[in-house]
This record gives sequence, C-alpha cells and structure tokens, in this order.
Amino acid sequence: MSVTLVLVTYAAALGAAGPAILRQARWADRAPRLAIVVWQAATASVLASAVLAGLTLTMPAAGVRDGLAELLDACLTSLHLHYAVGQPLAAAFGFLTAAAVVAWTGGHGAVALVAASWRRRRHAEALSLVARHRDDLDALVLDCDKPAAYCLPGRRRRVVVTTAALAMLDRDQLRAVLAHERAHLDERHHLVLAAAEAVDRAFPGVPLFRHARAEIARLIELLADDIAARRHKRRTVAAALLTVAATPVPADAFGAAGQGVFARIRRLLVPHQPLGRGTQALASAAVGLLLTVPLVVAADAAAFAVLAHHCPLLH
Repeated sequence: MSVTLVLVTYAAALGAAGPAILRQARWADRAPRLAIVVWQAATASVLASAVLAGLTLTMPAAGVRDGLAELLDACLTSLHLHYAVGQPLAAAFGFLTAAAVVAWTGGHGAVALVAASWRRRRHAEALSLVARHRDDLDALVLDCDKPAAYCLPGRRRRVVVTTAALAMLDRDQLRAVLAHERAHLDERHHLVLAAAEAVDRAFPGVPLFRHARAEIARLIELLADDIAARRHKRRTVAAALLTVAATPVPADAFGAAGQGVFARIRRLLVPHQPLGRGTQALASAAVGLLLTVPLVVAADAAAFAVLAHHCPLLH
C-alpha cells in the first residue's frame, strides 16, 4: 500500500471515527487540560496527515515495506516512475494539495482572529463610555439589572461585572467569579478556541473537527472552574455560577455562565478523585502517538526518496 494512501486512509478514519472514541474518555472531566491537548493532538494529526499525504506525492513512489526484497523491488520500480510522464503532474498536485490545506486552514484562522479582535475592540470602546473601573476588583463595573460577569481577551484584556452581580454575590462568590474570568485570560483560552473554530470552519464536513470545537469550548470552562476552585471552595464557585447562570454574555467574550453551566455546577458539588498516574500516562502516550503516526509514516517515504536518489540501480 502506498504511503500516500496510508496517510489518506488514516486521516479519513480518524476524522470520522475519532469523536466516538475520544468522547468515551470518562476521565476527561477530571483532567480538562489534558483532554484539551488530546483533542488538539487528534486535530493536528488529521491535518498533518493531509499535508504529508500531498507531500509524499512529490517523492519517488514508495510503499509501506517489509524486507530487503521489497525495498529492492521498489528501488527498481521507482526508476520507471521517476521518468514516467505522470510523475511531474502527481508531484505538482501533491505539493498544491499540501499548500492548499495549510493556506486554507491558516487563512480561516487569521480571518477569525482579526474579526474577533475588531469586535472586541469595539466592545471595549463602548465599555469605556458606560462602565467604570474599580481598583479593588481590578475590573470594570457595568450598570445592569441582570447579574453577569465576563472577560474580553486581547492586548488590553478586561474583566467586566454588572452592578446586579455585585449586589447578589457575596465577597467570596465575587472573588470566585473574577478568578474564573482571569483564568480564561491567563490561559489564553480565546486562542485555543479560535484555533478549533478555524479548523472546523475550514473543513466543516469533518466530524472530528466539529466535535473538537464543541468539546474544547466545554473543557476550557471546566478548566477555568478548576482554577477558580483552587483558591475558593468548590461550593462557593458553584453558587457564584448559579447566580449568573441566566444572563448571556456578549459574543467573543468568555462568561462564567458559559458552556453547560448546570452540568458544571453539579460537577463542582460532587467530589471527584484526581486523575490517576496510569490514566495520565496513557492519555499522554495517546497524544504522542497521534502526533507521531503521520510523521513516522511519511518518514518512510522520505527515507525511500533518499535511497532512491542514491540507489545504484537508478544511475
């Protein structure tokens, strides 16, 4: 089987079946940071396979080989393929395919980041006119009769809390909400989510990308909850989330009442054991496997290209 076909088959299989496998990981809610990395690694694995599949078409034809006899046979076969009329066309097609995947994905990411940055800047300008800064909170206070708290990522990041939230939250709950929002900013969750959204928009028909976008959005909220719970009681964080749960936040902002808030409240109230070392090791190994499989398969073609160049049968 050709290396190109192996990479294409692998990318198609992971892109289609990956979500069903990854969503069965019951440990994900106990280690959201690691779960995010797993979803990112799976996404990167599919994209890398697509790019490398195109690049392998620019190399002398190689198969996934076993044994010296097949290597010599491939060496002889490449002599014919190297000078065949179709080889330059296949190489050009492969290079253009790889370049298109990179450019298409990068283009969607760049457009999304620029558009989101522009919207956040406009929103920040509006806040500068209607909100006031409180030094003791290091946050903007917005007059509003609905309890809400959210953050605006970016170069001049901001945390916003409404007067209704200040009235309804006690001191510890308010600090917990602010800790949740600052966790989003410190962890740069807007970039993590933007990358997942860009890939999904670039290739909307791939199930893995669609589920990765949704799961990463959910998991970053769990991660922010956990970071807030390190400094405040889990019940305090849960009570604060419940207070602001009903108020939606502006687009392109991260709010404490984000993804699946009631499921997050239940998670905070039910004690859970930290992820065991064995599970952590297996998940980390899965990340390494996802990132290396396309490279190892493509390296087979690259190694053969070098051998074909120096093979005495080709000269």
